[in-house]
Amino acid sequence: MLNARRGEDRLGPMSTDTTPSCANCQRLQAEVDGLRAELEALRAVVAQLQRQLAAARKDSSNSSKPPSSDIVKPPKPPPPPGQQRRKPGGQPGHTSHQRVPFPPEMLASAPTDYLLDACPSCGGHLLVTDDAEPIVAQRVEIATVPLEIHEHCSHPGWCPCCQKTCYAPFPLSIERGGLAGPRLTTVIAYLKGACHASYSTIRKFVRDVIGLTISRGQLAKIVAKVSRALERPYEELLGDLPGQPVLNVDETGHKQNGQQHWTWCFRAGLYTLFKIDPTRSADVLIGVLGSEFDGVLGCDYFSAYRRYHREFGVVLQFCLAHLIRDVKYLTTLPDARDRAYGEGLREALRDLFAVIHRREEWTEAEFRVRLGSARDEVLRRGTSDVPATRASGNLAARLEAHGASYFRFITEPGIGPTNNLAEQAGRARRPVVRADLDGDGDVQSAGAVGVRVSGSGGDGVVRRGGGALAAAARDLIRVEGAGRRSRGMQGPRGPGSPRGDRRRGDPSRVTGGALRRGDR
Repeated sequence: MLNARRGEDRLGPMSTDTTPSCANCQRLQAEVDGLRAELEALRAVVAQLQRQLAAARKDSSNSSKPPSSDIVKPPKPPPPPGQQRRKPGGQPGHTSHQRVPFPPEMLASAPTDYLLDACPSCGGHLLVTDDAEPIVAQRVEIATVPLEIHEHCSHPGWCPCCQKTCYAPFPLSIERGGLAGPRLTTVIAYLKGACHASYSTIRKFVRDVIGLTISRGQLAKIVAKVSRALERPYEELLGDLPGQPVLNVDETGHKQNGQQHWTWCFRAGLYTLFKIDPTRSADVLIGVLGSEFDGVLGCDYFSAYRRYHREFGVVLQFCLAHLIRDVKYLTTLPDARDRAYGEGLREALRDLFAVIHRREEWTEAEFRVRLGSARDEVLRRGTSDVPATRASGNLAARLEAHGASYFRFITEPGIGPTNNLAEQAGRARRPVVRADLDGDGDVQSAGAVGVRVSGSGGDGVVRRGGGALAAAARDLIRVEGAGRRSRGMQGPRGPGSPRGDRRRGDPSRVTGGALRRGDR
């Protein structure tokens, strides 16, 4: 003890300064400090690049991105050990599905019978038997497409009192029907609206398959005619949306004349309605559904729906599939804490869907109890033991604020856990409605029409028939003042006018004013 004190007296008090005393040591220490700082900077860069790489690897399986955004889909994971990869086609135990034979009234001719004269094995005589049914092979073929060309002539009359030529009025269906009849109009509108074909493609189809040469401008007029015919039912369905008990809504962006627009898809029980608007804000929801919408809105977690819920108390069912993809994304992040949190939450969601898939095994009351317990476990996993990272914290805050809105389907009947209905309809955008295309009040059975129509404040598309749509279809192309009124159609004055000189057999009148009037 004494020696220690004497040593302390000689060296002085023990110093905490670790700075080396010699110059060489100071130089080495400075290099070490610089390398440590550089290492920390490189670690930060690596962490940032890993986050960017994880974000770049987002696809439709781990985010809300649509499948069309997957430039190169990742290969499917190999099957679990001991399990072979499934072969293409029907799997063992798959229920066989056979085409239902066409009924006799649809046959174009009487069935052709084939009989054996003798046994193919021994050549013996065959007896007629009813113990076995005949083998039937039905074949479908396209018949020659007939073009029915009808000519309507409005003959002139010269009035010496008025000094003008008057023409007999065409029936309203002829005057406003245009060059294409109801069935041809239906085919063209279906190709444009439901099949998304370009005017050039439709023109080639009509020319090569149907046998009619028609300009792209005329095709545009035909599609516009059907669009105008759908304005009334579109407005009726637009006004019917606020009264729907359940609506699935989604929106997707696109360019229209170089300007950004958004197609809003409203999926109701009997129909799907599209509204094109230049904005993606909640103002569209307020304008379409109003401030007193009393149904349940199925949607994703986009801010417009949250604002609609916040301002008007609308009941929401957030898409559970979007939540699963966001949780799956957490498992791809470089931070081990995010991955552990995501794995735990994904396991809870997996247990939830296991309960849903086993619904038939329990009574309704027991199923509800098990489903509620699985929901509570998901919310507990999502809001407890949250790591101090940005990605995990954001998801936990979402579940803390709106966790109940992900599970409305448990307590509200008729609501699905996902928003797949609206998303699939928005991606397909295949509008269908049967229409009265010749103005005579009869709903045609020629086919389905899919077009975009102009409504107040935006364009829309009517899709899929149903009770409301079938009733609305009866008024399609029933023009205002649809009675077949007689009215004089004045032409240039004088008997020597071009209209007055039209005669049967004059080829020039095929492109004359009478046909052009019908094409308006």
